[in-house]
Amino acid sequence: MKGYEMAEKVNLATLKKYKQQDRPITMLTCYDYATAILLEQAGIDGIIVGDSLAQVMLGYDSTLQATMDLMVTLTAAVRRGAPNVYLVGDMPFLSYQISSEQAIINAGRFLREASCDAVKFELDHRYVELVEELARAGIPVMAHLGYRPQTAGQKAKVVETRAVEQAEILVQDAQDMAAAGACCLLLECVTAVTAKVVTERVEVPVISCGSGPHCDGQVLVLHELLDLPGASGPRFCKKYAAIGEQIKQAVRTYLHEVRDRKFPDADHSYHMKPDTQQEFEKRLQT
Repeated sequence: MKGYEMAEKVNLATLKKYKQQDRPITMLTCYDYATAILLEQAGIDGIIVGDSLAQVMLGYDSTLQATMDLMVTLTAAVRRGAPNVYLVGDMPFLSYQISSEQAIINAGRFLREASCDAVKFELDHRYVELVEELARAGIPVMAHLGYRPQTAGQKAKVVETRAVEQAEILVQDAQDMAAAGACCLLLECVTAVTAKVVTERVEVPVISCGSGPHCDGQVLVLHELLDLPGASGPRFCKKYAAIGEQIKQAVRTYLHEVRDRKFPDADHSYHMKPDTQQEFEKRLQT
C-alpha cells in the first residue's frame, strides 16, 4: 500500500502542489472531534464537514435540515481534532441563496469561528458573480458543481450523463468558477470523461465525489465508507470496513459480561488500601 505522511499544515498551496505533482489529494467528511483526530492521525489531506451530517448524524431524509449554527459548531469541533488538515465548511441550504451580503456573513463565520481553510457552496453558472464577491471579501470558495443535494429534486443524479450540451455547460461552469476566484472545485456524480476535461482545463485543484479517477483528488462520506447505519451509500462509494458490525459485537460482549457479572472486575474497580478497608469494616460493625 502506498502511504503518505502529513508532516505539516495542509493549505491551498499544498493542494496546488499536489495537483502539479499528480499526487492524489485525499479527503473525507467528518462531523466530530474524536473522528477528526483519527483522520488526521491516518494522514488525511482534507476534511469536509458536509451538510450530509443532517442525514448520517441526525437521521433526516435530506441535507436541508442542517443549519448554520449546527454546521459552524461541528466544524469547529473537527478543527480542534484535526488542526493540520485542509478544512472545508459546507454552506447549508438558504445560508447564501438570498443575498451576497448574507452569503459573506455566513461564510465568514466558518473562517472566524471554525478556522476553516475554505467554504463549500453548491453552485452553477448563476452564482459566478457571487463567487467573485466572496473572493473579493477574502473568502476561499470550494465550488460544488454537478449533482447538488440541496436541489436534488430538480435534476437527475448524473447531471450530464448523455447530453453533449450538458457536459459542455458543466465544463464552462467549472472554468467560469475558477476564473471568478474559486480556490478549488468539487464535482459530484459527473461522468469520468467530463471530470477529466474539467481537471485538465482549470488550474485549481478538482476533487471528485463519484466523478471518476481523473480528478486531482477524491472525497467520500465517511459513514458510507465505514458502512455505518443510516448511510447506505451510492454506487460509487466503496465500503472499506463494516464498522457497524464491529460496534454491535463490542456492545453485545459488554452486555453479556455485565449480565454474567464479569464486568466490572477487580482491574476495572477502585479499591481501598487494606488497612483503610479494615478500619472501615470495623467501624461498620460498631
